[in-house]
Amino acid sequence: MEARKLIRRKELLNLIGVSCATQWRMEKAGLFPARVQLGKSSVAWHLSEVEEWINGRERVQGRVAGL
Repeated sequence: MEARKLIRRKELLNLIGVSCATQWRMEKAGLFPARVQLGKSSVAWHLSEVEEWINGRERVQGRVAGL
C-alpha cells in the first residue's frame, strides 16, 4: 500500500495562497479538506485531498483594468 503524503501548515498555506485564518474558516465550514491529527498539537493535511480541492476551484476569468 502506498503511503499518502501529508503536508504541514506552512506548505499548505504556500500551496493554496490564503491566510491561516481564511483556511481555518473554510475548513470549519466544510469547504476545505479536514486536517489529520498527528499528535497532541501537530496537524497535517493529505496532499492529494488539497490538490483535488485546488483543481476543483473555479478559475477567475476577469478583465484586468488597462489591459
